[in-house]
Amino acid sequence: MSVAATTARQQRGRPFKRGQSGNPQGRPLGSRHKATLAVEALLDGEAATITRKAIEVAKTGDTVALRLCMDRLCPPRRDRPVTFALPAIETAADVPRATLALLEVVASGELTPAEAAEVARLFDVHVRAIEAADLEVRLRAIEELSRR
Repeated sequence: MSVAATTARQQRGRPFKRGQSGNPQGRPLGSRHKATLAVEALLDGEAATITRKAIEVAKTGDTVALRLCMDRLCPPRRDRPVTFALPAIETAADVPRATLALLEVVASGELTPAEAAEVARLFDVHVRAIEAADLEVRLRAIEELSRR
């Protein structure tokens, strides 16, 4: 018997079609991994003691413990809600007034330049949507005229 024939029987192959899961339901929502459950069981009731020890070690100058404590106390800021007066942008011609309002908010220190850049990207998306809608209206008008 050839080696290929022997190993062919031993190999499992592909039990499911490509793109088809063996478990279409997937892991149930809210279920936890066994390792996570084991770690939580070990730490159960010890979290306060471990936290206190990490703080004590951080106070002695251990930079890793200090970073750990600071990351928990002051996590890096992701996003924050931003409110400021913004004129309506109904046409592309309204954008300069909106960008001026945005620049004024940055100049006053209420918004960081990075936050303003994110808002400006939203302006860009909104203007493209306005232009696309305007183009569609114009195209329909031209089609209507050509049918007559």
